[in-house]
Amino acid sequence: MKHPLLTPSRLALAVGLSALLAACGGESTDKQATQSTAKATKADELTINNGAEPESLDPHKVSGVPESNILRQMFVGLTTTDPDGKTIPGMAESWETTDNKVWTFKLRDAKWSNGDPVTAHDFVYSMRRLGDPATASPYATYLADAKVVNAQAVVDGKVKPEELGVKAIDDKTLEITLSEPVPYFPDMLIHTSVKPVNQKVIEAHGDKWTAPENIVVNGPYKLASWQVNERIVLERNPQYYDDAKTTINKVTLLAVSASTTDVQRYKAGEIDITYDALPPEQYDQLKKDLGAEVIEPPKLCTYYYEFNHTKAPFDDVRVRKALSLALDRDTIVDGILKQGQKVAYQFTPEATQGMKNFEPEWKSWDKAKRIEEAKKLLAEAGYSESNPLKFELLYNTNEQHKTLAVAAAAFWKESLGFVEVNLNNQEWKTYLETRRTQKHEMARGGWCADYNEASTFLNTFKSDNSSNYGKYNSPAFDQLMTRTLSGDVTPEQRADLYAQAEAELDKDSATIFVYQYTAPRLVKPYIQGFSVVDPLGNWQAKDLSIKQ
Repeated sequence: MKHPLLTPSRLALAVGLSALLAACGGESTDKQATQSTAKATKADELTINNGAEPESLDPHKVSGVPESNILRQMFVGLTTTDPDGKTIPGMAESWETTDNKVWTFKLRDAKWSNGDPVTAHDFVYSMRRLGDPATASPYATYLADAKVVNAQAVVDGKVKPEELGVKAIDDKTLEITLSEPVPYFPDMLIHTSVKPVNQKVIEAHGDKWTAPENIVVNGPYKLASWQVNERIVLERNPQYYDDAKTTINKVTLLAVSASTTDVQRYKAGEIDITYDALPPEQYDQLKKDLGAEVIEPPKLCTYYYEFNHTKAPFDDVRVRKALSLALDRDTIVDGILKQGQKVAYQFTPEATQGMKNFEPEWKSWDKAKRIEEAKKLLAEAGYSESNPLKFELLYNTNEQHKTLAVAAAAFWKESLGFVEVNLNNQEWKTYLETRRTQKHEMARGGWCADYNEASTFLNTFKSDNSSNYGKYNSPAFDQLMTRTLSGDVTPEQRADLYAQAEAELDKDSATIFVYQYTAPRLVKPYIQGFSVVDPLGNWQAKDLSIKQ
């Protein structure tokens, strides 16, 4: 059903932008379907588009989805997930706790790809390295969010990494001590940043340890070759503890950022599984031509426009709130994307476990009232026709990000009149560095769940969180998030606190939350085992097979 805010003029703008996207991609929507049921290449090889060139293959040096997609195939943490997205044993066969504060993990018999045993000492080394300021990990505060004893003090350089609350009782027993009870702690341990790395290899090769000739892994696949900006090839690791159940011998991951090119190569038989961002203007035709090859798994991710709170104009809440009110999210979702996305009225996707959803007051306002309030706020902040609001909007290379950035700039110009937006496109690695160093004014962002619980989203807005690239700083918000892990807080009370935290973000217009993702992609009919129910999207090639 069409939303009341989807006016004819807005729809016309959306259609025009979709046409621009098609022109940029150079891909028509005619029937180029190749609905083959037999695989043209070897039956034990798989080619997947991963959407971008990874910034690194060091689990402690990355923060993005493309990187995690690769590293998930090569490294296994204490816990992992099954095809439904549920937390299951990984390197840890079992774990126990009596108070949700002291956790004991029993490790299975497993080996690194060089034949060395995987031990509890590997996890101690790896977790210390994650928080060590010398590592400069973008996920440095992850264990602090998990309330591991001394984790924040290690990040701040106040104590040595050796004082982190993680110790090896023996080779197969790991003990992790938390300062507060965290009932979902095992779920947090599925994340890329807490996977083990091999100390001996890192000390021998330094930054070169991730080169194909040096890297040592504990997962089902090892790195065979890496052609920058083209492909990464993974080959089966015979030392992997569960190798007998793996059937795919070789996985090629491509770095194709253009969704139209992704689809074109899929139709040509060069790609077996596309990235999870299909061209909106081709979507209906793809469903018509390819039927069940178009899958629509859920995805716990939110798309947003991030403010840099450290400098003008976005150190002024009135400016932030005005732009948030004037952004026509409904046209973006219903007129441009049209793939089942939902308007985001809060940061945490509605389907996330442990969440009580929040609705802002302005959700019920019509377009006219939102724009009237936005103009009033900008006038109060000193902006007018004679003093227009000017800023730069950064986005990473992607047709859809470009289309949405063009649309956002058009909405602000049309609704408010005196807003001038300069669009800045950067490649993935450069874009990440620009945001991390606060060299941007506004930036497109997307956050996907590290685990299925609301804290994975809300923690990123804590003032000391290493993923808080916009540098939002609210003592009230921080206090709410601290209270969620008080020992006497029930799950229901925690959900209430999360809703209050969302209300605080809305009050401050911390970021413009735009929409909640879906994850449409194309999968060849001969691929078996690709999950359509995992809300985390943590696909693993070891779970896939090819129908002969």
